[in-house]
Amino acid sequence: MKPEIKSAVKPAIWGAVGGAVAAIIIGFAWGGWTTAGTTQRMTDEALLASRAAICVAQFVKQPNHQEKLAELEKVSSWNRHEAIEKGGWDKMPGQQEAVYDVSRACADGLELLMEQ
Repeated sequence: MKPEIKSAVKPAIWGAVGGAVAAIIIGFAWGGWTTAGTTQRMTDEALLASRAAICVAQFVKQPNHQEKLAELEKVSSWNRHEAIEKGGWDKMPGQQEAVYDVSRACADGLELLMEQ
């Protein structure tokens, strides 16, 4: 290889490497890129939030929900998920059994209703 070409190739390679690193940094920091783990966590959080909203809607849909809400308010905040599980509001349509996280998130959602 000629010395002129050799001296021109080295900066070009370092420029390409630097550009790739800059693109990766910018992409993850501001471009909205995520890793598979982050995407899975975000999906799980969104799924839990939607299931909790369905649980709250099922609770509010019953005719005596104000009375049940008052009863639930008397229960310790640590045990509210158990009352929700007993009521069956945390079961999603078509599911046989509920998920523990849903009853916890539902209790948090119903707590917001208690404050009103």
